Amino acid sequence: MVTFRKLGVWTIGAVYLLILVGGIVRATGSGMGCPDWPKCFGTWVPPTDISQLPANYKEIFGAKLKGEVEFNAVKTWVEYINRLVGVSIGILIFATFIASVRSFWRKDRTIVWLSFIAFILVGFEGWLGSKVVSTELHPVMITLHMLLSVIIVFVLLYAVARSYNSVLEVEDIKESFSISFLLSLLILLTLGQVLLGTQVREVVDQVAAIMGEHLRNDWVAQLGGKFELHKWFSLVVLGLHIAFIYRILKNNAHRGIIYRFSISLITLIAIEMASGLILAYLGLPAYAQPVHLTIAILILGVQFVLYLLLNKERVFRGVTAFSSR
Repeated sequence: MVTFRKLGVWTIGAVYLLILVGGIVRATGSGMGCPDWPKCFGTWVPPTDISQLPANYKEIFGAKLKGEVEFNAVKTWVEYINRLVGVSIGILIFATFIASVRSFWRKDRTIVWLSFIAFILVGFEGWLGSKVVSTELHPVMITLHMLLSVIIVFVLLYAVARSYNSVLEVEDIKESFSISFLLSLLILLTLGQVLLGTQVREVVDQVAAIMGEHLRNDWVAQLGGKFELHKWFSLVVLGLHIAFIYRILKNNAHRGIIYRFSISLITLIAIEMASGLILAYLGLPAYAQPVHLTIAILILGVQFVLYLLLNKERVFRGVTAFSSR
């Protein structure tokens, strides 16, 4: 059981690392750094210099890119590392699945099936990644690719949380039903914000292509309605999170795991708001974009864990209940 828990936590961390690396790929414009898939410029280990490519590489690899492919060693290796991290996660999830079979096949097969589902989903995620490349970074494919990452995180979080049912002490919360309903609303709204953020990112790419890097500080003024909606709706999400934290503190007599996760949640919200302000008022610096996305997915993860803990009797029905106090 300990092996599964450790592997599960490491795998969840690795998925978040992949989300961060994917954000870096997007922020640096490296999505087509490798114009083919699964190889990169026709080889398993990509080139580091243009001299390692055939003279007509634009004709070979640029057909689907309308002849616009340009070799950039940094972008090529950023995308290649993204793929390597994805493969590593596949291996980790498979190891997690094997560990779940050994530890929980007789005790709680739901954990085994969740681990198996995560393994299947990560394979599908790899296939989606190939479609992102083959469709030349189509916005719908990028959004689906990111959304599936969130689903994989949720599946793994549920499996790992379920494995802790006999060793974790969870405090009781008064008015847990109404607080849980508010949290469910927050999960949906946060997910909506993330999806809207991917649409804003598409607009950023379009504006960048038109205006160029030298006018980066003027990009924000040209982003239009989606950006404004994303910016102002974040205040609604912030207000609802403050209301949620207030109700947790008001109805929590013990500072246990729910309290700690709630404090972590509001801390992440503060960091997310700060990164959003940096993006909005400092010319959309590339370093802040992957941080903004990764923190948003971390927020979703913490929200989901809190939902599981608040609904421990119902969500973990059929297994030994979490101990309460």
